[in-house]
Amino acid sequence: MLLITSFSICIIHMFLYFFKDLSNKIFTFPEETNTAHVRVTTSRQDLRAVTVCFRSFTDLNRDHSLFSLATPSAINNFLIFKKAANGLFDLWARGKANKVEGIAYKLNTWHSICSTWDSTSGLMQLWVNGVPSSKKFTNSGSNINGPIIIVLGQEQDTHGGGFDIKQSFVGMMSDVHMWDYTLSRCKIQNYSNNRSFMPGNVLNWNAFEFQTVGRVLIENKQELCQ
Repeated sequence: MLLITSFSICIIHMFLYFFKDLSNKIFTFPEETNTAHVRVTTSRQDLRAVTVCFRSFTDLNRDHSLFSLATPSAINNFLIFKKAANGLFDLWARGKANKVEGIAYKLNTWHSICSTWDSTSGLMQLWVNGVPSSKKFTNSGSNINGPIIIVLGQEQDTHGGGFDIKQSFVGMMSDVHMWDYTLSRCKIQNYSNNRSFMPGNVLNWNAFEFQTVGRVLIENKQELCQ
């Protein structure tokens, strides 16, 4: 009986470790590396549509991954990738990409970034600080099916690995949410403007299931002095 109780306590501690309320917290990725990342877990393994939102801060002027979702059937099943050129992003869904250009994007500034994709239309769109890009066709007709691995800080070239140091993210990231539907314009702008919004039903920053690998720090948000 004592053994069962001790085991139960151990399981509870593990649960608390992996599920955390990260309100007012940030992930800090302080160096270029091909190992350090955050691996995010979700029980949802069949996605007909996707919206991902997060806030990021970096001084990188090279290619780097911002959000990488891979499955065995498609390594770039949902990928938000910042290119070196100013204002240029690659958006991937179901293994196919499209470029988004002309985005207002400054270094050393916090940005609210959202991207949507729908399997019926195949359309993908990027939002930066509440401003939308043109909609682009990527891939339609099939859902994103698991096993899903989501990685922050690196771009997956294999399912859960294959990291390239020259595609790694260096900077800070916070407020990561993911939904299994496309958010409306108003809801995305509410998120971008720090207004009230419904947390993600796939990933929720306030109840985040994750594991850090390598030098990734969990820090308090830096508030501006009044």
